[in-house]
Amino acid sequence: MKTLKPTFEVIEPPFGSSFCYSKYMQNENSKAHVWHYHPEIELVFVNGGSGKRQIGTHLSYYTDGDLILIGSNLPHCGFTDTTTGNRNETVIQMKPDFLGEGFLEIPEMKNVQHLFDRARGGLAFGEETKKKLGHKIEALNDKLYFERLLGLLEVLNELEDAADYKVLNAQGLSMEMQVQDNDRLNTIFNYVKDHFKEPIPLDEVADRVSMTVPSFCRYFKKITNKTFTRFVNEYRVVHASKLLAEKPIGITEVCYESGFNNFSHFNKAFKEFTGKSASQYRKELKSVIK
Repeated sequence: MKTLKPTFEVIEPPFGSSFCYSKYMQNENSKAHVWHYHPEIELVFVNGGSGKRQIGTHLSYYTDGDLILIGSNLPHCGFTDTTTGNRNETVIQMKPDFLGEGFLEIPEMKNVQHLFDRARGGLAFGEETKKKLGHKIEALNDKLYFERLLGLLEVLNELEDAADYKVLNAQGLSMEMQVQDNDRLNTIFNYVKDHFKEPIPLDEVADRVSMTVPSFCRYFKKITNKTFTRFVNEYRVVHASKLLAEKPIGITEVCYESGFNNFSHFNKAFKEFTGKSASQYRKELKSVIK
């Protein structure tokens, strides 16, 4: 079975700009399936739709669009594909010092500096901030470079003032990893992403990163603050959440389509991760959508 290589994304701003601004209509962003990282801080606004988030070791499911800020070198997958149903997706990528060395240290930029510091754990913003800033982020597409920069600074300043946010990777993946760690985790996460519907033997995963099973288990727990089994179960639960929201299929079928081979185990894992049963989750989601 072919394993995806770890991906370091090289980002080049267009001539005349200090940061990269990209707008994709519906599912045009072909990088959604790739687990990758880059030194640039990334701001993503997904207009409508629903899908998975994987940022560091954090796994979750978003509905009705998303607005997230991802810190430097924090590994993540894309957030849209052919199934997410979003209208468009806007991605802004900027180096931490894109305004010049020392510029963030001036008094007027203290909000942006603090926001970038918090972004190391990945930030997801709530409905109020999405509604307030989503259209401003999209409107930058029609501005010239100087006006686009001023608009971006305004958006970043307002994100720092936002109260409706959560830290996604608060105690997860270490931000300061060696290159070897990045490569190993990319290999592991890509394998889970491609094979979560199947049994995943520990010895097979350990072998892919040239480690014994005991060494692999200790290593994964040290780096991610969770066991490998828990990580796989969380990935399966997030996929189950997506199926419960999008597919008119029974909960038993959701269980097996998500890689669980035991319904009792599925129920226990789902409730532990979400705080509610699968049937309750679907019922509450339907009431929100209506």
